[in-house]
Amino acid sequence: MAKNILITGGAGFVGSHLADALLAAGHNVRIFDNLTDQVHHHGIPEYLPEEAEFVHGDVRDSGAIRRALNGIDVVFHMAAAVGVGQSMYEIEHYMGTNTQGTAVLLQQFLQRKSRVEKLVLASSMSIYGEGKYLCAQCGGVAPQLRSVIQLRTKQWEPNCPVCSEALTPVPTDESKPLQCSSIYALSKRDQEDMCLLFGRTYALPVVALRYFNIYGTRQALSNPYTGVAAIFASRLMNGHQPMIFEDGRQLRDFISVRDVVRANLLAMESSQADGIAVNIGSGEPISIHEVAAELAHAMDAELPAELTQKYRAGDVRHCFADITAARKLLGYTPTVRFADGLKDLVQWLCSQQPQDRAAEAVAHLSEFGLTA
Repeated sequence: MAKNILITGGAGFVGSHLADALLAAGHNVRIFDNLTDQVHHHGIPEYLPEEAEFVHGDVRDSGAIRRALNGIDVVFHMAAAVGVGQSMYEIEHYMGTNTQGTAVLLQQFLQRKSRVEKLVLASSMSIYGEGKYLCAQCGGVAPQLRSVIQLRTKQWEPNCPVCSEALTPVPTDESKPLQCSSIYALSKRDQEDMCLLFGRTYALPVVALRYFNIYGTRQALSNPYTGVAAIFASRLMNGHQPMIFEDGRQLRDFISVRDVVRANLLAMESSQADGIAVNIGSGEPISIHEVAAELAHAMDAELPAELTQKYRAGDVRHCFADITAARKLLGYTPTVRFADGLKDLVQWLCSQQPQDRAAEAVAHLSEFGLTA
């Protein structure tokens, strides 16, 4: 049965791909987006499907949200200011957009005469802080965030909080205590907590999808605070070495936007994950240095990454997904191998002309003492 669906932040990277998939499945789609200049330099992006209704507005504007919700059955809430580093010096903007914007959306749910049937929230792995680890002596542990003193002395790996021995990173599941290391992470945790609380209180089915590192076509290449794959690609396309913080051995989980879209469709169609948060990743760890190397190889770029040996406030050492819950509750299985996903990305890159603004971002971080 066709649904009337609202995607907040729907002109963005993930939202636009989701709009395509929902339209292909026969649904009616309304896209709500403020077209922030940092992401959309030229206004409405040409990739947005003509069949979708587009509404320009800010998620913090209650009147605009009220109008956007008119006649809607399902909401995918993706509108957010994104970027760990930038959030540390644009605190008001991130908390206003992410936390207050979500509060406005939920408030407008209550004002409607007809109820929304379901809410699917774009959450983030950033709310975990450090991932899970295994200590040979103490078993499973969740270490505290690395101190500035530790980072300044380039001791990148966290140690066991009990016996101080070296740790082995293991997949992070949803039971891991949350540990926000940035204003961005704090705002995403706010979004998740508010939406799940609202769902419990008002019997609204809510699913929070904790995305890990998403990559793919339509990522904002000229936004220096977007995903690392896009930042590396922008550097390479401009003849510059990718810049890697620390030693490049930090582990992450890279997931294709195509798999993320599938997870969203499954979350909408299934009731098994209602009321909880679920990891959406590939389940396969890869180092940041490997990402840079594989991307350079796929782009035929003979530019090795620059290992800066610097740190950034808010960065964690290792975090990659345990996707057992998503497999069980949503029937989700990632289908796009990283090497294959890079081929799609590189093919799309051939039609792009990004600005390399990575150095500008580092300069801003340095100005506020957030990197050294």
